[in-house]
Amino acid sequence: MKNKSYLLYAILIALFTGGCQKMDRPVLGNYVKDANPPGGPLKFYAAFDGVDVDSIRANFAVDNPLSFVTGITGKAIKGVDNKAIVYPSANDFKTVTSFSMAFWVKNTAQAGRTEFLFSLVDNTYGWHNSALFLLMENQTATKTTMKLGLMDQWLEGDFQKPVFDGSWHQIVYVYDQVSSKMTYYFDGAAVSGMTATQTDVKKSGSGRGAVDFSKANKLIIGGWNKHGSATGPADDWIKSFTGSLDQFRLYGKALSATEVTNLYNSKL
Repeated sequence: MKNKSYLLYAILIALFTGGCQKMDRPVLGNYVKDANPPGGPLKFYAAFDGVDVDSIRANFAVDNPLSFVTGITGKAIKGVDNKAIVYPSANDFKTVTSFSMAFWVKNTAQAGRTEFLFSLVDNTYGWHNSALFLLMENQTATKTTMKLGLMDQWLEGDFQKPVFDGSWHQIVYVYDQVSSKMTYYFDGAAVSGMTATQTDVKKSGSGRGAVDFSKANKLIIGGWNKHGSATGPADDWIKSFTGSLDQFRLYGKALSATEVTNLYNSKL
């Protein structure tokens, strides 16, 4: 009996230590590191790979009525009329002075439709209640009119690119506070021939310099304020984006041409 007790005790010890053992534990210093840590240049990033989480702060949308479809990389979101994704914030994007935003879109032209892609809600801006928003209208398969609302200014004009040809395309806006200029990129290359009404960011007739998003709150993707139950105009001509949207990124710096090209080539 005594030998059997020792044997049972030895088996129990072996089971306990084996069950508690951590297998394949990485060597100190070899743990996986976050490629986009909070506080870095990438302030908000939604890959939409089957979830609606922001990968910088791991914040989920407070409302996501949209469905997921095949994207340029993994999954993407598919917009529908009168609906949009609502995030509680764009993290510390509100602290930026220069910025870049990059995203992939896929849609076909719908004549007479004005579609809003996103809005950074800010109730200090009178009629539109948005510090930053983007709409597209007058679409054909070869061009569209793009209007970017930046604080109290509209940067607008024809965009001679096939945004609405039914294929995936990457669009990047880059604002540099030093030059007070906006640079546009389409499929990894800077767009030439843009007018001053599209590129020159002003304040009281002079170059704006640093932007101020400090009072911004919600971030709405796939529509405008009314589609995310935020204060703003409710006119019928204000439509949500009905195409597919993928890899939505907001940076707190002016990306270089090389950085934009690398994003495009990597389908990011």
